[in-house]
Amino acid sequence: MRIEIRGDKIEVTEAIRNYIEEKLGHLDQYFERPEEIKAYVVIRVRNRDNIFEVTIPTPKFSLRVETAENDLYAAIDLSIDKLERQIRKNKTKLKRKFKDTLQYELLMQEQEEENESVIVKRKSLSLKPMDEEEAMLQLELTDHDFFIFKNADTNNISVIYKRKDGSYGIIDTN
Repeated sequence: MRIEIRGDKIEVTEAIRNYIEEKLGHLDQYFERPEEIKAYVVIRVRNRDNIFEVTIPTPKFSLRVETAENDLYAAIDLSIDKLERQIRKNKTKLKRKFKDTLQYELLMQEQEEENESVIVKRKSLSLKPMDEEEAMLQLELTDHDFFIFKNADTNNISVIYKRKDGSYGIIDTN
């Protein structure tokens, strides 16, 4: 796995870089061709918390995790554990879903705005048609509360979200 590490308000030392590469290297076993996978890592400092964020876009799905801890190494360990749980939990679903289908790509381009007045982050999505079951799986693979997708059944843009009781809800547009 190729790893791109960026520090925001923190210097990424060689020791931190080596630790991250070692920990993320353990995830190679879950990918068919790990040399083609690229992981994007962002380390931020907010107040006393060290925020560790990992995004792994693949041709079939995207994995994302964000953890905040006082200790950076604890945040790294927790994030890698979360990623591994996500992969193991959804491994059979992924194999079944993408066995005979074409590759789906979610191209996410993050653009952080210089202006801090209102919008602090902007994301662009390339929406590929998918059914509700696949959207639910994509939501589980990301560490977000909602997921936007183009519903293959209705051809409309829809939002799937996780409810407080653990079930899912869908908002359809016209």
